[in-house]
Amino acid sequence: MTDTRLNSIIRAFESGKPAFSAFCKVDKQSAIDMSDAPYDGIIFEMEHNPYDVAALGDALQYMLNRKQIATSGSLAPAVTPIARIPSNGIEMNQAFAKQVLDRGAYGVVWPHVATVEQAYNAVASCRYARPKNAPLYEPKGVRGDGPATAARYWGLSQADYYAKADVWPLAPQGEILVGLMCESTQAIENLDEILSNVPGIGFILIGEGDLSQELGLARQYEHPEVLDAMRKIVETCHKHKVVVGNPHVTAGNYERLLKEGYRFLMSAPQRSYGVIGKARDMAGY
Repeated sequence: MTDTRLNSIIRAFESGKPAFSAFCKVDKQSAIDMSDAPYDGIIFEMEHNPYDVAALGDALQYMLNRKQIATSGSLAPAVTPIARIPSNGIEMNQAFAKQVLDRGAYGVVWPHVATVEQAYNAVASCRYARPKNAPLYEPKGVRGDGPATAARYWGLSQADYYAKADVWPLAPQGEILVGLMCESTQAIENLDEILSNVPGIGFILIGEGDLSQELGLARQYEHPEVLDAMRKIVETCHKHKVVVGNPHVTAGNYERLLKEGYRFLMSAPQRSYGVIGKARDMAGY
């Protein structure tokens, strides 16, 4: 059967393997450099870097590799681009998600999501509206309708884009990933309720930096108290069969992270290609 999956991160998840990624600056050269990097996807970082949708649109175009498309015979990018937006979950800001998806991003990472309401809003913001009697109605889609640029970037007709522009794994054919950052004690306390009540969450990404700050252990990622908090997140995600990710993969921890069941592993870009290569080998790629 022909593989029609466009999102390489989802492809890895569906195959039972971890996906590897990194944060990326929103500029042309970084996009070119990352377009053939040894990652399943990259996250354009616009939480702590400037939020510039025009620059994101340019960077997405520079991710395209005509030779790779022609050789593979597939519209799927070798490295799938998604975007981390600046608005925290409590801000309930739908516009940021709408704009990066309308440029053609294959997913949205939401910082500081800590409640069921915030998680519901994050997923709903990445879905189009549909009739109440439609399958998979909840979370009710609130994404505004402006698909032309994204459909062109994905290489699809607008009708085909509509069919694929839904959130995975809620919609099995969906190509959009919703990643929620769990980076506070409140989020940990509410995570079981979030994952019990909000379908459509593609992965949970642990925010070790902010979490360690709140615990009074800034950037002490190997401190027992920080590790214990992370363990609780991992256990809750495993309970609900939701992918859990770690944004600080190093030569010193990748083996432990894989053994503990992390399936979305992020490293520092470029200088950590060797680490990712070893982790991919350990994961059976």
